[in-house]
Amino acid sequence: MRIKKYLTLIFASVCAAACCACGAVSASAETAPSAAGTEVYSTATSMALMDGDTGELIYSKNCDARREPASTTKICTAITVLENFTILDLPVPIPDEAVGVEGSSLYLQKGEMLTVRDLLYGLMLQSGNDCAVALAITVGGSVDGFVKMMNDTAQKAGAQNTNFVNPHGLHHDEHYTTARDLCAISYYAMKNETFREIVSTKRRRTPYHGHDYDRNFPNKNKILYNYEGGNGIKTGYTKKSGRCLVSSATRNGKTYICTVLNCGDMFEECMRLMDNAFMRR
Repeated sequence: MRIKKYLTLIFASVCAAACCACGAVSASAETAPSAAGTEVYSTATSMALMDGDTGELIYSKNCDARREPASTTKICTAITVLENFTILDLPVPIPDEAVGVEGSSLYLQKGEMLTVRDLLYGLMLQSGNDCAVALAITVGGSVDGFVKMMNDTAQKAGAQNTNFVNPHGLHHDEHYTTARDLCAISYYAMKNETFREIVSTKRRRTPYHGHDYDRNFPNKNKILYNYEGGNGIKTGYTKKSGRCLVSSATRNGKTYICTVLNCGDMFEECMRLMDNAFMRR
């Protein structure tokens, strides 16, 4: 009888230990970051937050879902220009195709000459769709030729689920990317010193052909004004995409990049997510 009780106690102890071990494994699996980062709550339809120093994905939500990126497309536009056109202070003629492009605009005029650098600032601060077309034709010879270069750049940056069909992000059924890919493209672009300088600039003046005053325009990205360490990157919006933002901030030598797609409170949400990332260190 005593032997039977003893064996019963041993069996119960082994079962309890096994259950504890299984519970520990389960809890670890729920909290450990994966290749898609830790799944967290977000008000965005799709979200990804990346370590801006290592490229590791930290947080995510639907990060591989295809979404329209709107003007965050211009991140790839800008870095493609910077990698393929070195004489940034060369004045170039504004092509006819860039005059009167719909949406946000620098209001480029026929016959006007602007430097590639000025067009890049108009692209990234004012979100000029006309600047996107002017740069595409100047650098790629045509919009279609430049878009091929953009897709090559995206692939080189590690994007695996992205297809651009224009340089500005206006709606097209075949124009898409993901939150993860936008983080990857931005991580790649932020390694370029001139790109970092442009996207962190709060205001820019450029010549205005036929006027006795310059263009003087602010950066639309509120992260630069309202978030400690904010240094980029790009806003976006169309009716199809919703509000989109790729943000970046650096504190005490540490950088994070956050992408939110279709997010009504995009600035506040990026700030909240980056706060969480900075606090986890």
